[in-house]
Amino acid sequence: MGVFEQVAAVLAVCVAAGILAVLLRQPLIVGLIAAGIAVGPQALGLVEHSTEIELLATIGISLLLFVVGLKLDVRLVSKLGPVALATGLGQVAFTSIIGFAIAIGLGFDLVPAIYIAVALTFSSTIIIVKLLTDKRELDDLHGRIALGFLIVQDIVVVLAMIAITAVGDQGAGDDVGLLAEFGGVALRGVALLVVVALVGRYVAPRVTHLLARQAELLVLAAVTWAVALAAITIWLGFSEEVGAFLAGMSLASTPYREALSGRLSTLRDFLLVFFFIELGTTFELTAATEQLGAAVVFSLFVLIGNPLIVLVIMGVMGYRKRVSFKAGLTVAQISEFSLILVALGVAQGHVGSDVVGLVTAVGLITIAASTYLIYGSDAVYDRIEPLLRPFERARPKASLDLDEERHEPEYVVIGLGRFGETVVAELLERGDEVLGVDFDPRSVQSDRWDLPVVYGDAEDPDLPEQLPLTRTRWVISTLRDLDSNLHILSALQHHGYEGRIAVSCNDPQSARLLDEAGADVTIRPLHVAARPLMDLIHAPE
Repeated sequence: MGVFEQVAAVLAVCVAAGILAVLLRQPLIVGLIAAGIAVGPQALGLVEHSTEIELLATIGISLLLFVVGLKLDVRLVSKLGPVALATGLGQVAFTSIIGFAIAIGLGFDLVPAIYIAVALTFSSTIIIVKLLTDKRELDDLHGRIALGFLIVQDIVVVLAMIAITAVGDQGAGDDVGLLAEFGGVALRGVALLVVVALVGRYVAPRVTHLLARQAELLVLAAVTWAVALAAITIWLGFSEEVGAFLAGMSLASTPYREALSGRLSTLRDFLLVFFFIELGTTFELTAATEQLGAAVVFSLFVLIGNPLIVLVIMGVMGYRKRVSFKAGLTVAQISEFSLILVALGVAQGHVGSDVVGLVTAVGLITIAASTYLIYGSDAVYDRIEPLLRPFERARPKASLDLDEERHEPEYVVIGLGRFGETVVAELLERGDEVLGVDFDPRSVQSDRWDLPVVYGDAEDPDLPEQLPLTRTRWVISTLRDLDSNLHILSALQHHGYEGRIAVSCNDPQSARLLDEAGADVTIRPLHVAARPLMDLIHAPE
């Protein structure tokens, strides 16, 4: 088959696997990975490992990490930096040392044992971010901490690959050559961070404000920036994940980050399908079955040992056991980079296909098992909570308040035109807490309003995800477009918003349709404005 036919066949199998997963009440990710294995060369043979699918997967990964970066600003990174660094490095050290001892105990030689131990230390940033996003836990404290130490792991895996390549190259295996490689990486990394920081501080606010006048242009420019910086970081010797993540962070301080995140979510999820397909086609099933016994031992170590060390480190640092437990579950699997690492070892002649089969089997077992654990983390925690009490200090720290500057309005006004301005002015005059929402960047400028304003599209189904609705009593739409208001009502209901909703319209028929769709109040601004005039005209003289 040609590439187009292969993609069509792959998508059909993915849809079928997704439907089966839903019917069996299984996580969608498990179904997608199973679909990737099914369409691969060792099962149905519908698709080989191709550059086209790899490219689509890479773009999907870049968009995923870009959207994650959009949610992190410098202040948040500074708060979570210490725990992310301590947990990330502590987990890497623990897993590599104990994993090496287990490998030696199982009879592996020195060099294969080192490769296995290092491969076990890395967790899949892509899969964890996807799972936490699906559970709406990426913005929770444990999600932010997990993201921090996963990024630390990504940096470590880059350094490990550099070390393997340097040792394998002729003449580059000496200490001086290795130090030169690491020094070059450090310098390039610092230069990259400086450039991205300058772009985020001086360039991004001005450019995004101009681009936001056309929402499609803003999205196109954001995707271009994410993919371009990912390509630059590959050229500098890092992974595309690092570049896409930094691209998102550079836009995190702009008022358009939530709108970009919402608009890119559908495209991101579609392209990530190809990541799971590509991951499935790389699994060596035949070799994996030959190493099944050792794979079970290593899988149990990863599933139990990795969360355990995170519990210990975060407990010592004063975090509550629930936060530590849920963060620890995110490292209960190995990464796609683990397979890349051992494949590099095979290319360098350091290890054989048996190690590849072992790591493949561990990857299959731990990714599937950790998916179930993360989806059911609250239920699992409730069952084993008494066993986790030793991992919490007698007086744990109060959890970091990630929302200390988050505005919690009583009223959200969507649409800041002339009618919207009047509504906002009246609410502010009464002393109410108000948040404005508008798609026009000129309305988003904070110097125009004495209140926070969010850049958002009323027809974006993910708009409620961008809004702090915990304390909101009323959501008021001053837009008079029927379709836009129906979208708003549907999105708020799907989000589980429990407050009241007021919408605007032009005619009685639209008012009736909006009432049927769930609006608590429908407003006809022109009709309301005309009534005082009519009363004045017909008043007795």
